[in-house]
Amino acid sequence: MKVALLQLQVLEKNKAANVAHGLELLKQAAKDHDLVVMPEVWITGYSLGHLKEEAETIDGPLLQEICAIAKANSCHIVAGSVPMAKEGKIYNTSVAISNTGEIVNSYDKVHLFGLFNEEKFFAPGQKFNAFQLGDICCGSTICYDLRFPELYRHLALQGAKIIFCPAEWPEARGDIWRLLAQARAAENHLFLLAVNCAGTFKGAPFYGHSMVVAPSGKILAEAGMEEEVISCDIDLAAIDKVRARINVLNDVRKELIQ
Repeated sequence: MKVALLQLQVLEKNKAANVAHGLELLKQAAKDHDLVVMPEVWITGYSLGHLKEEAETIDGPLLQEICAIAKANSCHIVAGSVPMAKEGKIYNTSVAISNTGEIVNSYDKVHLFGLFNEEKFFAPGQKFNAFQLGDICCGSTICYDLRFPELYRHLALQGAKIIFCPAEWPEARGDIWRLLAQARAAENHLFLLAVNCAGTFKGAPFYGHSMVVAPSGKILAEAGMEEEVISCDIDLAAIDKVRARINVLNDVRKELIQ
Protein backbone atom coordinates (compact mmCIF):
# COMPACT_ATOMS: atom_id res chain seq x y z
CA MET A 1 0.00 0.00 0.00
CA LYS A 2 1.50 3.29 -1.10
CA VAL A 3 0.83 6.20 1.27
CA ALA A 4 1.62 9.91 1.06
CA LEU A 5 1.92 12.35 3.94
CA LEU A 6 1.36 16.00 2.97
CA GLN A 7 3.52 18.13 5.26
CA LEU A 8 2.04 21.46 4.21
CA GLN A 9 3.38 24.89 5.01
CA VAL A 10 0.38 26.49 6.69
CA LEU A 11 0.08 30.28 6.51
CA GLU A 12 -1.34 32.45 9.28
CA LYS A 13 -4.60 34.28 8.53
CA ASN A 14 -4.75 33.18 4.90
CA LYS A 15 -7.38 30.49 4.50
CA ALA A 16 -7.81 31.03 0.75
CA ALA A 17 -4.12 30.45 0.01
CA ASN A 18 -3.94 27.45 2.34
CA VAL A 19 -6.96 25.80 0.73
CA ALA A 20 -5.76 26.42 -2.84
CA HIS A 21 -2.25 25.14 -2.12
CA GLY A 22 -3.40 22.17 -0.06
CA LEU A 23 -5.87 21.01 -2.70
CA GLU A 24 -3.26 21.35 -5.45
CA LEU A 25 -0.76 19.15 -3.59
CA LEU A 26 -3.54 16.72 -2.72
CA LYS A 27 -4.53 16.35 -6.36
CA GLN A 28 -0.93 15.62 -7.32
CA ALA A 29 -0.37 13.08 -4.54
CA ALA A 30 -3.69 11.28 -5.09
CA LYS A 31 -2.69 10.37 -8.65
CA ASP A 32 -0.14 7.75 -7.62
CA HIS A 33 -0.92 6.83 -4.02
CA ASP A 34 -3.47 4.54 -2.39
CA LEU A 35 -3.84 6.78 0.66
CA VAL A 36 -3.05 10.45 1.34
CA VAL A 37 -3.06 12.10 4.78
CA MET A 38 -3.03 15.85 5.51
CA PRO A 39 -2.09 17.81 8.71
CA GLU A 40 -4.19 19.41 11.44
CA VAL A 41 -6.27 22.58 10.82
CA TRP A 42 -4.40 23.12 7.56
CA ILE A 43 -6.96 25.55 6.15
CA THR A 44 -6.61 28.10 8.97
CA GLY A 45 -3.57 27.11 11.02
CA TYR A 46 -3.74 28.24 14.63
CA SER A 47 -5.17 31.62 13.64
CA LEU A 48 -8.47 30.74 15.31
CA GLY A 49 -10.01 34.18 15.84
CA HIS A 50 -12.39 33.91 12.87
CA LEU A 51 -13.60 30.33 13.14
CA LYS A 52 -17.28 31.27 12.97
CA GLU A 53 -16.69 32.67 9.48
CA GLU A 54 -14.04 30.17 8.36
CA ALA A 55 -15.35 26.85 9.72
CA GLU A 56 -16.47 24.26 7.18
CA THR A 57 -19.49 21.95 7.19
CA ILE A 58 -19.52 18.24 6.46
CA ASP A 59 -21.53 18.80 3.26
CA GLY A 60 -19.78 22.02 2.24
CA PRO A 61 -17.76 22.69 -0.92
CA LEU A 62 -14.32 21.91 0.56
CA LEU A 63 -15.21 18.38 1.66
CA GLN A 64 -17.16 17.85 -1.55
CA GLU A 65 -14.06 18.70 -3.58
CA ILE A 66 -11.86 16.40 -1.52
CA CYS A 67 -14.41 13.60 -1.99
CA ALA A 68 -14.29 14.22 -5.74
CA ILE A 69 -10.48 14.01 -5.72
CA ALA A 70 -10.65 10.71 -3.83
CA LYS A 71 -13.15 9.22 -6.26
CA ALA A 72 -11.41 10.50 -9.41
CA ASN A 73 -8.11 8.95 -8.35
CA SER A 74 -9.43 5.90 -6.48
CA CYS A 75 -7.44 7.11 -3.48
CA HIS A 76 -8.36 7.05 0.20
CA ILE A 77 -7.92 10.48 1.83
CA VAL A 78 -7.70 11.49 5.47
CA ALA A 79 -8.31 15.23 5.16
CA GLY A 80 -6.12 16.15 8.13
CA SER A 81 -8.45 18.14 10.33
CA VAL A 82 -10.53 21.23 9.67
CA PRO A 83 -12.64 23.48 11.91
CA MET A 84 -16.13 22.02 11.50
CA ALA A 85 -19.40 23.74 12.35
CA LYS A 86 -22.29 21.55 13.46
CA GLU A 87 -25.20 21.89 15.85
CA GLY A 88 -24.20 25.42 16.82
CA LYS A 89 -20.67 24.45 17.86
CA ILE A 90 -17.26 24.26 16.18
CA TYR A 91 -15.13 21.14 16.42
CA ASN A 92 -11.61 20.25 15.31
CA THR A 93 -12.63 17.43 12.98
CA SER A 94 -10.77 14.81 10.97
CA VAL A 95 -12.72 13.33 8.07
CA ALA A 96 -11.78 10.05 6.38
CA ILE A 97 -12.89 9.54 2.77
CA SER A 98 -12.82 6.23 0.92
CA ASN A 99 -11.45 5.72 -2.58
CA THR A 100 -15.03 5.77 -3.84
CA GLY A 101 -15.46 9.34 -2.60
CA GLU A 102 -17.62 8.49 0.42
CA ILE A 103 -17.12 9.99 3.88
CA VAL A 104 -16.67 6.94 6.12
CA ASN A 105 -15.67 8.57 9.40
CA SER A 106 -15.73 11.94 11.14
CA TYR A 107 -13.69 12.29 14.33
CA ASP A 108 -13.91 15.35 16.61
CA LYS A 109 -10.74 15.97 18.62
CA VAL A 110 -11.40 14.62 22.09
CA HIS A 111 -8.44 16.07 24.00
CA LEU A 112 -8.23 19.86 23.65
CA PHE A 113 -4.84 21.50 24.28
CA GLY A 114 -5.16 23.63 27.41
CA LEU A 115 -1.83 25.39 26.88
CA PHE A 116 -3.24 27.01 23.70
CA ASN A 117 -6.72 27.49 25.23
CA GLU A 118 -8.31 25.34 22.54
CA GLU A 119 -11.42 24.99 24.68
CA LYS A 120 -12.16 28.67 23.94
CA PHE A 121 -12.43 27.90 20.24
CA PHE A 122 -13.49 24.27 19.92
CA ALA A 123 -16.03 21.99 21.55
CA PRO A 124 -14.53 18.66 22.65
CA GLY A 125 -15.40 15.47 20.84
CA GLN A 126 -17.27 12.80 22.76
CA LYS A 127 -16.35 9.53 21.04
CA PHE A 128 -13.54 7.70 19.30
CA ASN A 129 -14.11 4.48 17.42
CA ALA A 130 -12.30 2.45 14.78
CA PHE A 131 -13.72 2.49 11.25
CA GLN A 132 -13.27 0.77 7.92
CA LEU A 133 -11.34 2.53 5.16
CA GLY A 134 -11.80 0.16 2.28
CA ASP A 135 -10.94 -3.23 3.77
CA ILE A 136 -8.59 -1.80 6.43
CA CYS A 137 -9.64 -1.13 10.02
CA CYS A 138 -8.35 2.33 10.99
CA GLY A 139 -8.50 4.92 13.73
CA SER A 140 -8.27 8.71 13.81
CA THR A 141 -6.60 10.91 16.41
CA ILE A 142 -5.43 14.54 16.31
CA CYS A 143 -2.19 16.10 17.61
CA TYR A 144 -2.47 16.40 21.43
CA ASP A 145 -4.27 13.02 21.46
CA LEU A 146 -0.79 11.51 20.99
CA ARG A 147 -0.17 12.09 24.70
CA PHE A 148 -3.13 9.89 25.70
CA PRO A 149 -2.17 6.22 25.23
CA GLU A 150 -5.57 4.95 26.33
CA LEU A 151 -7.12 6.37 23.16
CA TYR A 152 -4.70 4.42 20.96
CA ARG A 153 -5.12 1.25 23.00
CA HIS A 154 -8.90 1.53 22.69
CA LEU A 155 -8.63 1.83 18.89
CA ALA A 156 -6.14 -1.05 18.72
CA LEU A 157 -8.43 -3.31 20.75
CA GLN A 158 -11.20 -2.48 18.27
CA GLY A 159 -8.98 -3.85 15.52
CA ALA A 160 -7.28 -0.75 14.07
CA LYS A 161 -4.24 -1.56 11.94
CA ILE A 162 -3.50 2.03 10.92
CA ILE A 163 -3.98 5.07 13.15
CA PHE A 164 -3.76 8.60 11.76
CA CYS A 165 -2.45 11.57 13.70
CA PRO A 166 -2.61 14.90 11.83
CA ALA A 167 -0.92 17.61 13.89
CA GLU A 168 0.47 21.11 14.24
CA TRP A 169 3.30 20.20 16.61
CA PRO A 170 5.96 22.80 17.51
CA GLU A 171 9.72 22.40 17.23
CA ALA A 172 10.00 23.21 20.95
CA ARG A 173 8.55 19.77 21.74
CA GLY A 174 9.94 17.92 18.73
CA ASP A 175 11.69 15.15 20.68
CA ILE A 176 8.39 14.26 22.35
CA TRP A 177 6.68 14.04 18.94
CA ARG A 178 9.07 11.32 17.77
CA LEU A 179 9.12 9.50 21.10
CA LEU A 180 5.34 9.30 21.42
CA ALA A 181 4.75 8.40 17.77
CA GLN A 182 7.11 5.44 18.03
CA ALA A 183 5.66 4.39 21.37
CA ARG A 184 2.03 4.47 20.21
CA ALA A 185 2.89 2.31 17.17
CA ALA A 186 5.10 -0.17 19.05
CA GLU A 187 2.89 -0.65 22.10
CA ASN A 188 -0.14 -1.44 19.89
CA HIS A 189 1.61 -3.29 17.03
CA LEU A 190 0.17 -1.11 14.26
CA PHE A 191 1.14 1.52 11.70
CA LEU A 192 1.03 5.15 12.82
CA LEU A 193 0.84 7.86 10.16
CA ALA A 194 1.75 11.08 11.96
CA VAL A 195 1.44 14.13 9.70
CA ASN A 196 2.72 17.45 11.00
CA CYS A 197 2.81 20.81 9.22
CA ALA A 198 5.62 23.17 8.29
CA GLY A 199 5.85 26.92 8.76
CA THR A 200 5.49 29.06 11.88
CA PHE A 201 2.90 30.43 14.28
CA LYS A 202 3.65 33.78 15.91
CA GLY A 203 7.29 33.27 15.00
CA ALA A 204 7.59 29.79 16.55
CA PRO A 205 8.40 27.07 13.99
CA PHE A 206 6.44 23.88 13.64
CA TYR A 207 8.54 20.74 13.90
CA GLY A 208 7.53 19.02 10.68
CA HIS A 209 9.06 15.53 10.78
CA SER A 210 5.92 13.81 9.55
CA MET A 211 6.56 10.10 9.77
CA VAL A 212 5.41 6.60 8.98
CA VAL A 213 6.04 4.36 11.98
CA ALA A 214 5.94 0.56 11.64
CA PRO A 215 4.33 -1.85 14.14
CA SER A 216 7.82 -2.54 15.48
CA GLY A 217 8.27 1.14 16.32
CA LYS A 218 10.77 1.63 13.50
CA ILE A 219 10.44 4.87 11.53
CA LEU A 220 10.07 3.90 7.87
CA ALA A 221 9.96 7.42 6.43
CA GLU A 222 10.41 10.86 7.94
CA ALA A 223 10.32 14.43 6.64
CA GLY A 224 12.49 17.37 7.65
CA MET A 225 11.08 20.68 8.86
CA GLU A 226 10.23 22.23 5.49
CA GLU A 227 7.18 21.58 3.33
CA GLU A 228 7.47 18.10 1.89
CA VAL A 229 5.43 15.21 0.54
CA ILE A 230 6.55 11.90 2.03
CA SER A 231 5.86 8.74 0.03
CA CYS A 232 6.17 5.31 1.61
CA ASP A 233 5.12 1.74 0.86
CA ILE A 234 3.68 -0.11 3.84
CA ASP A 235 3.01 -3.83 4.12
CA LEU A 236 0.11 -4.59 6.43
CA ALA A 237 1.42 -8.14 6.78
CA ALA A 238 4.10 -6.65 9.04
CA ILE A 239 1.43 -6.31 11.75
CA ASP A 240 0.82 -10.05 11.86
CA LYS A 241 4.56 -10.76 11.88
CA VAL A 242 5.10 -8.51 14.89
CA ARG A 243 2.06 -9.88 16.71
CA ALA A 244 3.18 -13.47 16.05
CA ARG A 245 6.30 -12.80 18.15
CA ILE A 246 4.71 -10.76 20.92
CA ASN A 247 1.14 -9.60 21.16
CA VAL A 248 0.52 -7.23 24.03
CA LEU A 249 -3.11 -6.81 22.98
CA ASN A 250 -3.81 -10.44 23.85
CA ASP A 251 -2.55 -9.87 27.39
CA VAL A 252 -4.46 -6.68 28.20
CA ARG A 253 -6.49 -7.14 31.39
CA LYS A 254 -9.63 -5.70 29.88
CA GLU A 255 -11.71 -6.43 32.97
CA LEU A 256 -9.52 -4.03 34.97
CA ILE A 257 -9.61 -1.08 32.59
CA GLN A 258 -13.22 -1.01 31.42
